[in-house]
Amino acid sequence: MSEGIPHRRRPRYSGKNPRRFEEKYKELSPEKYPETVEKVLASGKTPAGSHVPIMVAEILEILHPRPGEAAVDCTLGHGGHSSAILPRLLPGGLLLGLDVDPLELPKTEARLRAMGFGPDVLMVRRSNFAGLPQAMAAEGLGGADCILADLGVSSMQLDTPGRGFSTKVPGPLDMRMNPARGISAAQLLKTLVPASLAAILRENADEPHAGMIAPAIAGKEYFLTTDLADAIRACLRSVGGDETEKSVRRVFQALRIEVNEEFSALDNLLRVLPGSLNPGGRVAVLTFHSGEDRRVKKAFQAAHREGIYTGISDNVTRPSPGECRANPRATSAKLRWAVR
Repeated sequence: MSEGIPHRRRPRYSGKNPRRFEEKYKELSPEKYPETVEKVLASGKTPAGSHVPIMVAEILEILHPRPGEAAVDCTLGHGGHSSAILPRLLPGGLLLGLDVDPLELPKTEARLRAMGFGPDVLMVRRSNFAGLPQAMAAEGLGGADCILADLGVSSMQLDTPGRGFSTKVPGPLDMRMNPARGISAAQLLKTLVPASLAAILRENADEPHAGMIAPAIAGKEYFLTTDLADAIRACLRSVGGDETEKSVRRVFQALRIEVNEEFSALDNLLRVLPGSLNPGGRVAVLTFHSGEDRRVKKAFQAAHREGIYTGISDNVTRPSPGECRANPRATSAKLRWAVR
């Protein structure tokens, strides 16, 4: 070895079956492994770390964005819906994108800027959608012609173990959309008594086995997502099979909703929506479980009876069978709309 040149250890080969999430899923680097991404999509799965927007065509038909109009995407996420709406607002229109996630928001903004949407067309703010009027006022928007709220958790959040949303791989039991705010799912679970947890499981996820699960996990300390998932499976041994795995997912959903106060934020959004729309303005809300859909349905019906909305959806719109096959995460989606 030449004098003065420090020795550098050869990178260790991680093997055929790497353990680290970043190495295991080549889809995380689509520019390097496009063939892997195509293979995952062809199998009817969502590539890890990516997000496939749901019911884009149906949302565009409902919102009918037109040149010169103002739109708000209350849940910017990966930017899939916004990237489809923005070209239809040009020339002269603009879109305000909101998202509470401080980790994903800068990435999405950079992605949309690279597509050619400058600050004169796209405004981005880190905000919970419950603060919609304040966010609009801060950007000088008196009213919007189109408002979209996609209430689903993004695939980037689900597929990143460090966020604590996944039941499949070990990660800290966190689940906060904004990791700098509030308490984690682990901290929440440790403070709950069985009766309180059972109520959360029923209200937030319609969990049929809440009475069995709550006494087994309430007040306990779980550091990893997989530890909690295993504890749920253990207390449901008599249930077994696919039903147990559904309960695992429902418990994680219920805790995520509670940690992020999602129902409270949704109730606030539904209350301020009419005042945020211009006359003739359209709103579309995409929900993913019955607790969300009930709130949207009742709020739209009440505002319609009062003459605040001139029209609302009579029934939910569901993704097509083809979309569900191509993107299984779309299966539980329900879409409702209203017109100011």
